[in-house]
Amino acid sequence: MNFKIDNLQYCKWERSVFEINREANLDAVHVTVVYHEDFDEFKERLLEWKENFEENKDLIFLGKNFKDIEKAKNENKTAIFFGFQNCSPIEDDINLIEKIYEHGCRFMQLTYNNQSLLASGCYEKNDGGVTNFGREAIKEMNRLGIVVDMSHSGEKSTYDAIDLSQKPIAITHANPSFWHPTKRSKSDDLLKTLSKSGGMLGLSLYPHHLKDGTNCSLDSFCEMVARLVDVMGIKNIGIGSDLCLNQPDSVVEWMRNGTWTKSKNLGEGSKTNQGFPDQPEWFKDARGFKNIENGLKKVGFDNNDINAILGNNWFNFYKEI
Repeated sequence: MNFKIDNLQYCKWERSVFEINREANLDAVHVTVVYHEDFDEFKERLLEWKENFEENKDLIFLGKNFKDIEKAKNENKTAIFFGFQNCSPIEDDINLIEKIYEHGCRFMQLTYNNQSLLASGCYEKNDGGVTNFGREAIKEMNRLGIVVDMSHSGEKSTYDAIDLSQKPIAITHANPSFWHPTKRSKSDDLLKTLSKSGGMLGLSLYPHHLKDGTNCSLDSFCEMVARLVDVMGIKNIGIGSDLCLNQPDSVVEWMRNGTWTKSKNLGEGSKTNQGFPDQPEWFKDARGFKNIENGLKKVGFDNNDINAILGNNWFNFYKEI
């Protein structure tokens, strides 16, 4: 059985998006539920998702483990897996990690660009690594089955997380720096270490993460994947598109700045990059998975390797976690 999985989307959740994901034959999507919200605000997001599930039960349901991906495949639905792009909902309370797990959280970034109570973000001048609280949080996440996500973290913090975690970690949405060097991109050495530990990299289709941005070509992306296989091997690569369909441009400021600053124009959306950039023509939404499939075939991947990248590797990762 082959699966299609997009392991990161942050869309404005409405029926049209769920229909697109079904048209793309996505069996599972890891969705961002919170960025900077605290625990009480997280519970408000849960009420919104309760409505989504009730109103779209013919298309989606809450996924909690790999068996739900199999269930979604069999029922022609999409399993929705909850994730956080920051650790804000656990505040400074280790006990809240179990609470968020009980509410369905299965992925949590230790930080989003900046220093958190758990680790350093990729935009910090100094990367102090995983903190004491972070070490305890990783233990608890391992115990429960919440994936440690280091997509927006600094390099030292990411190495620390790989070393400290008893289960493989994930970088759910990022690209290699050899192709497009940004603060969010990951070095060859880090990706080799991630792969050796059994961790996963989800390749991002967000234009700020792509070489040539919106004008990135499908050939360039797929040639990057081919080179990346030489670095990581085939089994540890998937897709984490970072799609933000139908979101208003105002959300960019919320994503980047949260509630910790009164300044604007910080991070990836700064200065000339205001608002959401246009997606490349070949990946306007999840239906672009078909274009990636064709592009990977063109650069020499066989069907088994293509199926691995488009979902089977993520399925195996979920199964192990």
